[in-house]
Amino acid sequence: MRAIFLALLLAETPLAAQTAEPLTVIHAGRLIARADQPARGPSTITIRGNKVERIDAGLQPPPAGAKLIDLSQMTVLPGLIDAHVHLTSDRAGTEGQLAAVTESIPLHAYEAQMNAAKTLQAGFTTVRNLGDDASGVTLALRDAIARGWTIGPRIVDAGESISTTSGHMDARLGLAEHVGEAIVHTDNLCDGPDECRKAVRRQVGRGADVIKIATTAGVNSVIAAGLGQQMFDDEAKAIVDTAHLYGKKVAVHAHGADGIAVALRAGADSIEHGTLMEANEVALFRKSGAYYVPTLSTVNGYKERIAANPNAYSPAVRAKIDWRIGITGKALERAVAGGVKIAFGTDAGVSKHGRNADEFELMVKHGMSPRTALTAATIGAADLLGLTDIGTLEAGKTADIVAVSGDPLTDVTVLKRVNFVMRDGQVHKQSQ
Repeated sequence: MRAIFLALLLAETPLAAQTAEPLTVIHAGRLIARADQPARGPSTITIRGNKVERIDAGLQPPPAGAKLIDLSQMTVLPGLIDAHVHLTSDRAGTEGQLAAVTESIPLHAYEAQMNAAKTLQAGFTTVRNLGDDASGVTLALRDAIARGWTIGPRIVDAGESISTTSGHMDARLGLAEHVGEAIVHTDNLCDGPDECRKAVRRQVGRGADVIKIATTAGVNSVIAAGLGQQMFDDEAKAIVDTAHLYGKKVAVHAHGADGIAVALRAGADSIEHGTLMEANEVALFRKSGAYYVPTLSTVNGYKERIAANPNAYSPAVRAKIDWRIGITGKALERAVAGGVKIAFGTDAGVSKHGRNADEFELMVKHGMSPRTALTAATIGAADLLGLTDIGTLEAGKTADIVAVSGDPLTDVTVLKRVNFVMRDGQVHKQSQ
C-alpha cells in the first residue's frame, strides 16, 4: 500500500518539482574567483544543487524560493586544498609510537574523523592523505565522507605508503626486533623492481587514489641512517611506471638531493619536503613538470611538542628535527626563484590538524607572495590532484567555497580565521 501511495503522490506532482535541485545565492562583498587573477568587487554566486550555476557582478536579488547567504562584508574564495596530510593522528614522537601499538583501530578511526572535521572547519574542503597504516582507516573515511555518512573534506587517499626495507615507511624501526617482527605488517616494503611493482599493485587493489613512496629516510624515521637516498633508480622507476600504468600519480617523500633527483628522473608527479633541493634538482623539476610540496608547517609541530616535552623524541630523531628547523624554507626559496610549480601541503599530523593555514605565513616568509601562495592552495593543488572541478569558482564547477574577513591577497594570516565553509554545496560553517 505504501508503494502505491508513493507512486500516486509522485504522479500528481509536477515533474519540475520532483527533480528541482535547491537553489542557493551567495552575496560576496569581494570575490577571488581565481587566485591567479585580480579580485572582483561585490558579486552574486548562484548555486544549484552542488554546482556553481552562474556568477554575476553586483549584489543581485535572489530568485523566489532561493536561500540567500549574506557574505557581503567578506572576501569569498574557492575552498582550500591541502595536498599533504595524515589524518589518523597528530601525535608524534614517542607518544605517537606508543599509541600505534596500544590503541585499537576503531579508536584511530574516530581520531581520523575528528581530524577531518577540524580540517574542514579550517576551510580546507579537499585534502590528499599521504599515508595510512594497513588498517585502511582513511580509505574508509574517504568513502564515508563521499556518501554523506560523516563530515570532512573530500579525500584523495594514498592507502599505505611504500618504501624499502628499513626505509622511512618501515614501521618496525624503533621497536624491539621481536616486537616489530610480531606485530608490524610489511606488505608496503619492497626491495628490487619486481617487489616494488607488486607493492604498488597492492595499494591499487586496496583502492588507493594516489601512490606515496619514500626515496630517502625521514626526519621522524627512528634509524640513524641520515636523510639521503634509500631507493635505487630501478626501484623508483618500477614504482612510478606501475602507478602510471594504473592511472595513479606518485607523491614522493624525499629530503636529500640524491633522493629528489632519483624520483624526478623516474617521472614522479610531486616531491614532498624536498629539503636539500639544489640547482640540479630545480632544473629537473622544470624539465619534468613535477610539483613541489614544501610542508613547512612541520617545524611548528616540532617546536610545540618539544616545548611541552623536551624528551618527546628519541635523541637520534631530535638531532634531525633540530637540523630541519634550521634549514626549513631554504628549498622553497630556491624553487620560487627557479620557477618550480608549487602546491600547498602542510604534513598535518606532524603539524596540528585544523591549523593548516599556518603554512601560508611560512610560504610568504620564504619567497612567495600572498597571491602565489593562495594559488598553490587552490589552482596548483587541484591540478596536482587531478581534480578539474575545484580550485576556482566558475560556472559548472563544484561549489566548494570559503569566506574570510579581510584580504588574503595582502595578508595571508586572515586565512587562519575562516568564517564560512561550503563543501559540495553544503554549508558546514557560518559565523560573523
